[in-house]
Amino acid sequence: MLTRVFESLGRRVAHHPRLTVLVWAVVTALGFGLAIFGVHGESLFDRLSTGEPTVPGSESSEGVQILTEANGSGASLSLLVSGVDPADPEIALSLLVSGVDPADPEIGPALAPVRQELVEIDGVASVIDPFALPDGVANPAAAPLLADDGDGFLIVVSLEPELGEDAEAEALDSVEQVLDTVPETLQAVAPDATGIVGGTSLIFEAITSQVEKDLATGEAIALPVALLIMVLVFGGFLAASMPMIGAIASIAFGLGTLLGFSYLMDLDSSVVNVVTLLGLGLCIDYGLLIVSRFREELHSLVAEDGGEGARRRRGDGAVVTALTRTMATAGRTVAFSALTVAISIAGLLAFRPDILRAFGAAGVVIVLVAVATALTLVPALLVLFGRRLVRPGLLSKIPGIRRLLVHTADVQSEEGFFSRLTARVQRHPWWVVLGTVVLLGALASPLAHIELRNSTTQLLPTGSAQRDYVTTLTEDYPAATSPAVTVIAETSLDEATAWAQELAQLDDVASVDTPTPVGSYVVIGVRPDSGDAGDSTSQNVVHEIRDLDPPFRTWVTGQAAGQIDFIDALADRAPWAIGIVVFATLVLLFLMTGSVAIPIKALLTNALSLAASLGVLVWAFQDGHLEGVLGFTSTGGIETYVVALVIAFAFGLAMDYEVFLLSRIKELHDSGLSNDDAVRLGLQRSGRIITSAAAIIVVVFAGFVAGKLLVIKEVGFALAVAVIIDATIVRMLLVPATMTILGNVNWWAPKFLRRVYDKLSLTH
Repeated sequence: MLTRVFESLGRRVAHHPRLTVLVWAVVTALGFGLAIFGVHGESLFDRLSTGEPTVPGSESSEGVQILTEANGSGASLSLLVSGVDPADPEIALSLLVSGVDPADPEIGPALAPVRQELVEIDGVASVIDPFALPDGVANPAAAPLLADDGDGFLIVVSLEPELGEDAEAEALDSVEQVLDTVPETLQAVAPDATGIVGGTSLIFEAITSQVEKDLATGEAIALPVALLIMVLVFGGFLAASMPMIGAIASIAFGLGTLLGFSYLMDLDSSVVNVVTLLGLGLCIDYGLLIVSRFREELHSLVAEDGGEGARRRRGDGAVVTALTRTMATAGRTVAFSALTVAISIAGLLAFRPDILRAFGAAGVVIVLVAVATALTLVPALLVLFGRRLVRPGLLSKIPGIRRLLVHTADVQSEEGFFSRLTARVQRHPWWVVLGTVVLLGALASPLAHIELRNSTTQLLPTGSAQRDYVTTLTEDYPAATSPAVTVIAETSLDEATAWAQELAQLDDVASVDTPTPVGSYVVIGVRPDSGDAGDSTSQNVVHEIRDLDPPFRTWVTGQAAGQIDFIDALADRAPWAIGIVVFATLVLLFLMTGSVAIPIKALLTNALSLAASLGVLVWAFQDGHLEGVLGFTSTGGIETYVVALVIAFAFGLAMDYEVFLLSRIKELHDSGLSNDDAVRLGLQRSGRIITSAAAIIVVVFAGFVAGKLLVIKEVGFALAVAVIIDATIVRMLLVPATMTILGNVNWWAPKFLRRVYDKLSLTH
């Protein structure tokens, strides 16, 4: 029955190819238009969010919410000055002035006109600088605004909290323009004066702007290189261009869909890059499989019909027949593969953090878009241009290239590199299994010391103005920045002050800020011994404070607290997510193969592959061994949600290739070949496609690595490594070795499950 569904789809597309292409052309134009111009002038990138990932309902998240709601009720200077505190989103901009001696008596008068200009901007609530205070820089209250090294000062401009969105944006823009002129104004009295304007709004803008640049970089790398690979695979531009056209349509549809998602949930800036380029890679992979199988079927029909006869058939009968066969085989494989990838990514929906749920929902939609283009748009193009695929391409006429194309574009031979490699593996399967397991275990070993982090501005590239702003603020103005750990107490100021003395006695605590009333709460800043807001020392302080039992309610928040809550949320829901994915995968692979052994083997080999890729990620990014090569500065850990994303996406991709390979092996085994012959010939028939698809996916993910945002680099690198490991060590060595060892056990199932398989099987 399932076969007939795909055959029917193939015939429908074959009878209406131009209409199908026209529909996708409209969808593509609409998708790009919505993503770029948006609704009411608000593009997709205007609607992205950024910041530390949070867990709804967690203690750290509730603490941030309390501070946000209490904003404007007497927040301390330290909360306002940073401009990046979660309690004051997008309502303050600061200017870090360097190269100036604040004690110079000429600085204050030179700055007075600028201060007045800032105050007169509509929406500005206050302008704070050390020269506006009584006694100027000599006033003790000015200390947080003066650089510790005596080489600069700080100006903080805050806006009224109830401004509308448009008024706030206009006010921030006006304030930024005025602050930008301050260094030049001061150079009349201090020639070395320089400055950096920073704040939450500018940090957000820097990250989203970098997302756009990284996406463009990724596509600029992926599309032309992927096209070149497919030209070599197919031996010509025509066949290679069809998956590329599908990929472009997929990108457009995906971006338009993400804009719609942004109205239903908060989309982190990294979601766009990750799911769009994943969809790009999958779309090319699926199109590659469809085109390759179509050419194989078409060549077979042409050979059966004497070549020219098939080309002259009325209504291009050979093309329609080839497409129908392709949809019944490769089309089914693509749909099944997409289902396994979607299930793997859907496992992210079981987690509580919003960012993982957004990745899960958006990722599933992008996978569906990719399979839709592969099953409709690409087949329509094959119908329109299919006859030309049996003709030699122009490249084949160029001396020196012909020989290469004969080998790479071969769809007929039953003997070749992959069959010979498999034969060697089958002669010594136990040694191959032992060697590959030892190698994968060695690659996975760095996982033993993995550290998870939640970062914000550290994700920006080194040299970014906003990263320099936060770094300088933290190093030179510690009294003006928010503490690494913030405690909100629902009590009186006197009681909180007394309890703060107990906090100061905790291990790893360097100092405790003076408690500050914020509405009906009291905020206590706790500064750990280390200067790193997310390291183990800061996390220990969070645990120590949470273990206390004061006679009033408290909330502990900050980067370290957020990391702890995020990791706890992952651990809490991981069994459910893993269980759902494992169960669904076992069921689907059983319905595809009729085997109990093959699904279990697939899960075990994929788990080894995942562990190895994560181990390489830790070695490269956390340990910093590839800092110079990849152009980043290690934060000393891996971003918390990257691990979940890599596991979900890499597992899906591994199952993708598993399905590609098993579908051919199963098809050959069902035709009467022995287990070993089916494995050997199946790898020969699918090895070229798997290798080509893997090469394209690696190129796509290399676009991630070429970007500047650290989290995107980590995801891209880990997924590229996972694909390389899976397509080489696992698919070419470990899988044929284990299937050789298992022999006919590969196809065994209990009698009652065999009866279930006979009724519900997904075979063709």
